Amino acid sequence: MRCIMLMTCLSVLAGCADETVSGYAQPDAVYRLTELDGAPFAASATLRFPSKGQVEGRGPCNSFSGAQSTVYPWFEVQRLVTTRRACPDLAEEQAMLAALQSMTFVEVSGPVMILSNSAGGEMVYRAGPP
Repeated sequence: MRCIMLMTCLSVLAGCADETVSGYAQPDAVYRLTELDGAPFAASATLRFPSKGQVEGRGPCNSFSGAQSTVYPWFEVQRLVTTRRACPDLAEEQAMLAALQSMTFVEVSGPVMILSNSAGGEMVYRAGPP
């Protein structure tokens, strides 16, 4: 009997909506970083959430991917992996990746996504076509 109840509970949980940021972000949207800590971000950087628990993007030099399983509105990038190419904007990319890993809160409102943390850090992204 316990086994049947456990299986029923697991099947109900498996059908739950995505409670991570990917469940709130615009489907198939590519979010472009426009501001980092209140200053315009001149280099090119993107962020997207292709499926539940996944985050990926591209910095000025490299692509990256990782996991994000924290329940919205909390945010935490885990197991971040990047390619390793050098380019003239490598310092901007390192600043962007360090900021991304320090963010703990996310707010999505239409095409705008704001990542922030308790230290006053903020990243503003705007969605565009894929």
